[in-house]
Formats: sequence, structure tokens, C-alpha cells
Amino acid sequence: MAHDAVLQVMAERVREARAGGARLAIRGGGTKAWYGEAVQGEPLDTTLLSGISSYEPTELVVTARAGTRIAELEAALADAGQCLPFEPPRFGANGTVGGMVAAGLAGPARASAGSVRDYVLGCTMLNGRGELLSFGGQVMKNVAGYDVSRLLAGSLGILGLICEVSLKVAPRLPATATLRFELDEATALRRLNEWAGQPLPLSASAWWEGTLVLRLAGAAAAVDAAQRQLGGETVEAALAAGFWDGLRDHRDEFFAGAAKAVDGGATLWRLSVPQTLPPLRLSGEQLVEWGGAQRWLCTTAPVATVRDAVAVAGGHATIFRARDKSAGVFAPLKAPLDRIHRELKRAFDPDRVFNPGRLYPGL
Repeated sequence: MAHDAVLQVMAERVREARAGGARLAIRGGGTKAWYGEAVQGEPLDTTLLSGISSYEPTELVVTARAGTRIAELEAALADAGQCLPFEPPRFGANGTVGGMVAAGLAGPARASAGSVRDYVLGCTMLNGRGELLSFGGQVMKNVAGYDVSRLLAGSLGILGLICEVSLKVAPRLPATATLRFELDEATALRRLNEWAGQPLPLSASAWWEGTLVLRLAGAAAAVDAAQRQLGGETVEAALAAGFWDGLRDHRDEFFAGAAKAVDGGATLWRLSVPQTLPPLRLSGEQLVEWGGAQRWLCTTAPVATVRDAVAVAGGHATIFRARDKSAGVFAPLKAPLDRIHRELKRAFDPDRVFNPGRLYPGL
């Protein structure tokens, strides 16, 4: 079915759902159905909205439809020596571009390269009235509607159905190296913050169980100079690539262990905290990424204990995986932010057709 015809069918489906008081659960590859609050509504499949609409390697811009697999998009970029710098988790072969933007999750390079939101240039979407809206553009200098497009990143589909998105891309960096250091958490965090203030080509970091792994990426001369300056043990390239891919897609040893612990009743938390924060004294196992700004915690500690400790530290805590999400997946919103979220929902989806409650109850 042609793209325009698919859009017409979907728009009619939305209008029918609105008229009948039905709810629609947006679904692409289904790789992140566990993320956020419980999925509600009849499935609305985005996979017919697939394919790369346009790609201009010289302009560093690609436009892809929502149901396009991330793997397909990354393969096309790789052929031109380019990439998605924020390294979105794929969670298997079926992850889609729409889900990537709606979830707003980024991988190991987030601290150095930026978030999904930072790379969204424009989009088209169906709102809760079945109207097709366009925001932003396909070039970096076109900023009309820029912020509206970025609102969709991390919205978990509550504002509408992403149909197509234009993204900035970047050339693949010519050289990389991975270094390994035996350090306790406090020392690792101090080192990371010291290095962050120096002109080093830091690309990613991960600390777990007494080991800090650091990725350098950039011009070959800069990477070589940084290796000499920092020391540490150099990790063989193939082994390093496997490690960073495993961390990106949550297939590494920490996340495999966390998945088993969650099956046994533990909670896997995603903690966003100030990068300079010393180690958090919470029970359980922790993995530290993004130079200290993202900390994963697998624990059986009460929800209030975790959220209070993180709030005091100036951060917020998200229940990433758990059997029991009754305490709320995302940290409760304060009054101004709660009002803004509700007004945005009313503006784009007044009858709560799309993904009701997926981000916060009542939205």
C-alpha cells in the first residue's frame, strides 16, 4: 500500500476510535512494550509506515518513516560512513525509528554526543483528532516548529502517532580505543570528572564492580595522545566493540543479571543525577554510565527509599524494569510540570485516544 494511502487508513482509524471512545496502543516492533506504564488500548501497528523517505549524506540529514527498523536505517547510514551518534538501544532486530524517538532512550555515547531529542529536526504526526501535522524541517537551518518535534522524544506516544521523522546524523569517527582501569567507584567518579574538564576525546564510560571502562573516539592523533596520557589497559578492538554493543542493547552481564533479579522481585532503576555526585549509598548493584550522570541500580529497596535518596541528591529515579510498577514508573511531577504535561495532552489528544496512562496516569 502506498504511503499516502496508509496514512489515510490510519487517520480514519484514529477518527473512528475517537468517535467511539476507543483507545489505541501504538506499536512498532514491540521491543519496548515493557517500558513505561501498562499498555492500554487496541494495537495500532506502525510497521506499514516503513522506509527511508530521503537521505542526503552531504547534508547530514535523513528522513525515515516510523515503522522503519533502526537496523535498516543504521545500515544505510553505515554505507555512507555515517551513524546515529546517540547510539539508541535497539533491544533486538525489530526496534523501529518511531519507537526510538517515542522512548527517547540513548546509549553509551549520550554524555558526549547528546540525546535523541538533540537530533530531531522535524516530524509529521497524527494527532488525536486524526489530523496530520508537520513540524520542523529536513535541514538544520529550518527551525520552524523545532521544539514541537523535540517534544515527541520521550513522550511514549501520548501526544500522537509519529509518522515520519527527520534526524541529524554524523560521520563515523575515524579512530576509537577502549581503556580499562581497576578503580573503586568513588575514585572512578573523581577521575571521570577530572577528565571531563580536559580536552580529551571521551566518547563513553561505564563503571561496574571495581572496573572502569573508557571509550575514546575521534581523530587518530587525538585518540593516540589520550591513550598515552590516561594509561590503563587497552582492550582489544573486537572485544571492546562487543562490550559497548552489549551495554547499548542491555545484553551485557550487568543487565542479564538484573533481568534475573527482576524476575525474582527486584527493581531495575534508571537514576539521572548530577555527574559530580559521589557514590549513592543505596543497597543493591550499580552500574555507572555517562561520566556519572546515569546510574543503574538493581535493588529490592523500597521505592520511597530510592526516590528520596535520589531527590535529595538533585536527581530523579525511573523504574526501568519491575514486576510491580504500582508506585509509578516515572518520578512524580511537580505542579508546573504536571500542568504543562496535561495541557500538551489536551492540545494534541484531548480525548486520550493514544497510549492513555503510558507516561503518567491520567495523561
